[in-house]
Amino acid sequence: MPKHSKRFKETLEKIDIEKLYDAKTALGLVKEVSSAKFDETVEVAVRLGVDPKHADQNIRGTVVLPNGTGKEVKVIVFAKGEKVKEAEEAGADEVGAEELAEKIEGGWLDFDVAVATPDMMSIVGKLGRVLGPQGLMPNPKAGTVTFDIAKAVKEIKAGKIEYRVDKTGIVHLPVGKVSFSEDELLENFKVIMDALVRERPSAAKGKYLKSVVLSSTMGPGIRANTSDIMTLIGR
Repeated sequence: MPKHSKRFKETLEKIDIEKLYDAKTALGLVKEVSSAKFDETVEVAVRLGVDPKHADQNIRGTVVLPNGTGKEVKVIVFAKGEKVKEAEEAGADEVGAEELAEKIEGGWLDFDVAVATPDMMSIVGKLGRVLGPQGLMPNPKAGTVTFDIAKAVKEIKAGKIEYRVDKTGIVHLPVGKVSFSEDELLENFKVIMDALVRERPSAAKGKYLKSVVLSSTMGPGIRANTSDIMTLIGR
């Protein structure tokens, strides 16, 4: 049997791990039981009734959190010409072309999101073996391959995040930080859940929202009631 710390045991006394909580109560508990010395991320794990092995059920998309993620996101942009100034004015942390690609090939990966204009993909494509495994490859479906660089950078900086179901049918996403208010977390959570429900593929059979678990970085999972969530987002 694993040994748990005194702090963890005290935390478990505050929650019922078998209970299904309404979303706002669950988020409040996540904040209450957080006891790390840093501002933990509030996360959600959503198990969907899909089979990711089928292309038409491989859920993937983006969502802009109204209150942001609470994390400063470093964005790099592959661009040339007038798009360089556009990216810089939008707040990109680094902008370049061949020289930026060489820097990454040399092992530099100090950024969170890479954006590229379509005409730069011949350069960026060569970085697939480096960026792909890190989940950093620009992708049109995620809105990170676009000529509208200013919009892409501003949305990412404001809280745009990408989601993708894993091979077990689960989507993991940040909801915000423990320092956020319950209302801020709930607003972000509603936007996330609405986006996931909208993505339900016609091929998915049976119950779509199988389980929703909220937690902080170092905290225990707190189960949310899926029926309550559907009501929350007006479904």
